[in-house]
Amino acid sequence: MRYIQRDLKSKIIELNKEYSAILITGARQVGKSTLFNDIKDELKSEREVVTLDDLEDRALAKNDPAMFLQIHEPPVLIDEVQYAPELFSYIKIAIDKGAAPGSFWLTGSQSFKLMDLAQESLAGRIAVLRLPTLSQHEICGKGNATPFTIDLGEIKKRKETHAPASMQELYERIWNGSMPGLISGRFSDRDIYYSSYMQTYIERDVSDLIQGVDKLLFQDFIRSAAARIGEVLNIHSIANDVGINDDTAKRWLQVLEKSEIITLLRPYSNNALHRTIKTPKLYFFDTGLVAYLTKYSSPEILENGAIAGHILENYVVMEIIKTYKNAAKDCLFWYYRDKDSKEVDMILESNGALHPIEIKRSVNPRTELVDAFNVLDKATTPRGAGAIICMRPELSAVDSYNLIIPIWYI
Repeated sequence: MRYIQRDLKSKIIELNKEYSAILITGARQVGKSTLFNDIKDELKSEREVVTLDDLEDRALAKNDPAMFLQIHEPPVLIDEVQYAPELFSYIKIAIDKGAAPGSFWLTGSQSFKLMDLAQESLAGRIAVLRLPTLSQHEICGKGNATPFTIDLGEIKKRKETHAPASMQELYERIWNGSMPGLISGRFSDRDIYYSSYMQTYIERDVSDLIQGVDKLLFQDFIRSAAARIGEVLNIHSIANDVGINDDTAKRWLQVLEKSEIITLLRPYSNNALHRTIKTPKLYFFDTGLVAYLTKYSSPEILENGAIAGHILENYVVMEIIKTYKNAAKDCLFWYYRDKDSKEVDMILESNGALHPIEIKRSVNPRTELVDAFNVLDKATTPRGAGAIICMRPELSAVDSYNLIIPIWYI
């Protein structure tokens, strides 16, 4: 089993010198506590580790949080803190009394709920970071990672830190997914891993968020959503597949989003663009989970399957987003589609400009694809440099304003 260095690690070490409390949120089993334990070892920190998966510790934390923090004195790592939100008020008291930087390390899933609690109780006192599943840089690359930008100078540097991949190798990355337990070699049977993952997720997280949920029906719901990655979200279609009403499907999608199983890419729109579609597109954080749920038994079958294009788009979109999460930086991400079927797969809004991206499975995509970027000229925010991200093995360009970027450069 190998330990995979996380790109977020250096940022956490830096923040540990400034903040009394650091919270890492993210989906189940993405490596939150493992990352903290790695930092603990590197810093040679004498720190107690307690998990609220332990029912006795959880009961004490909920019923008598003051006593819990007397028994488990800082510096302390509290894992799965979402099970005892009562702790936040008492952590606030400890910080206000002068708790040293790095006193409280906290991890938990149910990211949106936790972030709301942390910002409500510990505003200005806590650093909140979101850890995604592994990125392709973490799995295959080397050196320091930086957020993906469409800047020629920055893009050229990525050749030294990222590992080249052919189409077959990329679909292996996509099929293998990005869960640390599998990629590290800790677990070898992929089907059993994902089956257990789904069972644990539904039994614990979903059942906690939806009282009395039909667990088998919810699993069918996730499977139906996985078959529609990269598509404009059609709640009615998913609901109809499973046999639930649209309102239930909408609530269940919100649970998937809150627990970071899926993300919704919102459409770009403003007052100058009147014919844009207002519905988001659906993506999963882990393409390996998608391949498992949609029953693709090998990378080769996936590469030639019905969702080959959509799962590749899902992979690219999520890898770009991960580069920002792993740098603890914000960026606005959109897509564009209008009622005239004009479309831009992804838009990065940064530094006061819109940077359009087209994602293609082709090695030699048509250069006129960048003509679609012109629709953004009507927007109130200026259009910046654009890119076609594709299977091209090396960096190239359409012109001085639009790059052709290999997927492995992300």
